[in-house]
Amino acid sequence: MSDNRNKNSNNDKNKKNFNGFLILLAWAVGLTVIFNYLSAMSRQNAVASTTHEILYSEFYDMVEEGKVQKVIFTSEGVLEITPVKGYVYTDEDGNTYSDNFTLFTPQLSNVDHDFEVWLAEHDVEFTRPYEAQMSPILEFMLAYILPVVIMVGGLMLFWNLMAKKGGGMGGIGSVGKSNAKVYMEKTTGVTFADVAGQDEAKESLVEIIDFLHNPGKYTAIGAKLPKGALLVGSPGTGKTLLAKAVAGEAGVPFFSISGSGFVEMFVGVGASRVRDLFQEAAKVAPCIIFIDEIDAIGKTRDTRFGGNDEREQTLNQLLAEMDGFDPSKGIIVLAATNRPEVLDKALLRPGRFDRRITVDRPNLAGRLATLQVHTRKIKLAEDVDLNKVAQATAGCVGADLANTVNEAALRAVRHGRFAVNQEDLLASFETVIAGAEKKGTVITEQEKRIIAYHEVGHALTAAKQKNAQPVTKITIVPHTEGALGYTLHLPEEEKFLMSKEDILTEIRTLVAGRCAEELVFNTQTSGAANDIERATEMARNLVARFGMSDKFGMMALGALNTQYLDGGYSMNCAQETFAAADREVVAILQRCHDEAMELLRQNRAMLDAIASYLFEKETITGGQMMAILEGRDPDQADYYGVPAQRDESIEAPARHISISNDPIPMPAALPEEGKENRDSGENAGEGPSGGTPQA
Repeated sequence: MSDNRNKNSNNDKNKKNFNGFLILLAWAVGLTVIFNYLSAMSRQNAVASTTHEILYSEFYDMVEEGKVQKVIFTSEGVLEITPVKGYVYTDEDGNTYSDNFTLFTPQLSNVDHDFEVWLAEHDVEFTRPYEAQMSPILEFMLAYILPVVIMVGGLMLFWNLMAKKGGGMGGIGSVGKSNAKVYMEKTTGVTFADVAGQDEAKESLVEIIDFLHNPGKYTAIGAKLPKGALLVGSPGTGKTLLAKAVAGEAGVPFFSISGSGFVEMFVGVGASRVRDLFQEAAKVAPCIIFIDEIDAIGKTRDTRFGGNDEREQTLNQLLAEMDGFDPSKGIIVLAATNRPEVLDKALLRPGRFDRRITVDRPNLAGRLATLQVHTRKIKLAEDVDLNKVAQATAGCVGADLANTVNEAALRAVRHGRFAVNQEDLLASFETVIAGAEKKGTVITEQEKRIIAYHEVGHALTAAKQKNAQPVTKITIVPHTEGALGYTLHLPEEEKFLMSKEDILTEIRTLVAGRCAEELVFNTQTSGAANDIERATEMARNLVARFGMSDKFGMMALGALNTQYLDGGYSMNCAQETFAAADREVVAILQRCHDEAMELLRQNRAMLDAIASYLFEKETITGGQMMAILEGRDPDQADYYGVPAQRDESIEAPARHISISNDPIPMPAALPEEGKENRDSGENAGEGPSGGTPQA
């Protein structure tokens, strides 16, 4: 069956190519005829401007009067007469011919001896020019066949160049043809084994594949194949990959086209391309049509204004085609979009797109499966723990994970290793979210100290709150994404709901960087700009969307606009309510600021100790910070399975200790007095650096 489809497809393609060649040939023949006609007319006009016909009697008188210099006998039986120099001829209309002109008259009879003698007696030169005989076939080929061949070749070259540059003008009459690329099972090379982390979406598509394989099982009970399925999700979640996997699993032709490919500069082209696409799909059914970014043509139609809108015509044609084709033939329309809220309601109704499949961000198990797929061809070291990497990459989509694995492989090559280790994977993840380190940036010592306290303010506030996400890493090394430093929080477990206390905890953590600047240095810097933006957005969501404000209660003041893109929303309330909501947001931010300031003030000693250690190391882990808080050695902490890096130039003390099997007695407990002295020293602000940095 597959061979028959391929044969039919090849026959259709050959037929289209032959028809296109006939069209080019017709154009070339027509142009050649027109060119020859114009050339003949041009020659006649040129001759007419320098020649004039006279009566034979006039010719006779001119010879008798000695006004003829030369006579040429042509093969057409015409005498071409060249007057003597200085002769001026005036015709019956009063037009005069004086310089470089020729007169002609019909020859009354064949040239005889007496006529030639008569011309010679009057000193007239006469001759008959030699004309080489050419084959009529050769003459026809030179006049018509050769120009046609040259024009056909030139037109084919021209339209090929137009097809490459213009994207859609592949030949005469093909402006409205579909640009969809046809992928067969062998060329897609994608199956469900290549898609991980989207089990729910795959389950929704398995039934469509089974219907394409065994349609009789469903038609026997009276069931109809769904005409279309809409894949909705954030960018990078794998919508296009899923569509290719469906075609690969079903083993049917796969038509792929972008929504923007339907509409171009010519009016009516979009609707024509929709018709052409469905006609081509019907020839090779069963098949799958995939329209990527369908929101380019499927936006809600504007009912306020009339007019002949090209995009609206394309949408209307798409709606008509999806209603018109027979579902029993096995044509499935898959579409993908990041903006389902802007699609026309008529496009989403049952009978067109019967199913809406959400391709969401993968959970922990999904990220682990995705990492396993992308690391199949990557050489991994023994210390790699993909479970830890999946835990560290919460919120990432499949494209982020694929980029992380690739960046890890590149990092391993840069460091001269032949396998990717755990540190490469975690470092590449931070490169993806924050950019590469800008090691050449020169920062003054005062700025560096402010940045250290700013980041430690975030981390310490998170560590001292119950609902905060644990700190994984703190760095004051500038990165290419614009951050002079950052504090990385990664959750220990995934949460799908946020309580009011969770949101307030996050806001306190965000504003704590500015609080640390004010507490230690009594100043405010621009480094808190991104923190303030995020804190304001969360406070506004708390008031306007989540109904967690004491003043407004469960009243929704805003509506979500783009759920799968930037998550922005618009306020749907009166101006007075909008202003009151802004005042409520300001109050929440101020309250969280005061609470974070009080928390840092109470833990000022730990703030100084951790900031001093960070200032010295420039990058520390969350485990090292917790070690300082618990009074342990921070250099012994690890980072998601990666042991802490130690100075290799210092020889380990264990090398000077001999191994013994004798039992070693446990050390005696510290006296209570010594413990109290140590605790009082920590409360006085003595950190690892031996003192408290001064502002």
